[in-house]
Amino acid sequence: MKIALAQLTSGVDPARNAATLVDAVATAAAGGASMLFTPEMSGLIDRDRVRASVVLRPEAEDDVLAAVRAAAARHRIWVHLGSLAVHGEDGRLANRAFVIDDTGAIRARYDKLHLFDVDLPTGESWRESASYAPGSGAVVVDTPAGSLGLSICYDLRFPDLYRALSDAGATVLAIPAAFTRPTGAAHWHVLMRARAIEAAAYVVAAAQTGEHEDGRATYGHSLVVDPWGEIVLDMGAAAGVGFAEIDPARLADVRARIPVLSHRRMIPEVARV
Repeated sequence: MKIALAQLTSGVDPARNAATLVDAVATAAAGGASMLFTPEMSGLIDRDRVRASVVLRPEAEDDVLAAVRAAAARHRIWVHLGSLAVHGEDGRLANRAFVIDDTGAIRARYDKLHLFDVDLPTGESWRESASYAPGSGAVVVDTPAGSLGLSICYDLRFPDLYRALSDAGATVLAIPAAFTRPTGAAHWHVLMRARAIEAAAYVVAAAQTGEHEDGRATYGHSLVVDPWGEIVLDMGAAAGVGFAEIDPARLADVRARIPVLSHRRMIPEVARV
């Protein structure tokens, strides 16, 4: 099964970002992909909260989502829209992923569970919880690429989520991201490979890259990792569309070789002595 990944340098104008996404959908379909994966915050990257507040909308009014849904239907391709910032039901924002089928219908939604609140040694400080509400549940959805378990960026550091997704039947783990360069250089590849190995699943991680209009810099290196932990695709630092294969036979082989899913046990209460 051929898939495509869009590696983006999203900016502060949702209309421009939507046009880039629509072009990526067309490129993915022309390249023979059955499904396109896009990064976290595909519709807007802007840490100026006042400026961003002018353009952010509820899901039903989001022009980026509408444009991608129309493009998916036009080109007859599924799209995992890594995430958009949308107004949630409680008045706060949601960092929300969408799985869109080849008719433009939304098959699944997922709100990011783990929010990125950190102070880095470089002096960078991030407080995602200042604007966003965390999600409340995990999601697996059937797609042409396989049973897709949904997550977003910082979720990567919490393996219990991926255990729950693979226990629920996920064969592919989507981890769209906008990783900072310091954390990306230190942890991106090793954590992605670990999640694939632990779950005996494919990992598909479409990423933001480069220098953004709001002044931040992201790591890039959109990845596809197979269930053995081998890197199938690494897109480096350049924006664009890349292609990879999801091979069900490879998945079956790895799960037969080391059947980690069937060997899982509930962890007993820890005795602290």
